[in-house]
Amino acid sequence: MEAIKIMISASEAMEKGIWEDIIILFGRDNDEEIWPNEEFILTEEQAIKLRLIK
Repeated sequence: MEAIKIMISASEAMEKGIWEDIIILFGRDNDEEIWPNEEFILTEEQAIKLRLIK
């Protein structure tokens, strides 16, 4: 069985209200410059925890 990967952009994460969680997951800093279209790849487990998928 192949592992599922979920991609989310910084702007999508902000819209969904999970940006703070993304920062923590990826060890980023709030003061760091992030492009709105910068993408982050989540595992299926991470996406479930963030309620992006069921």
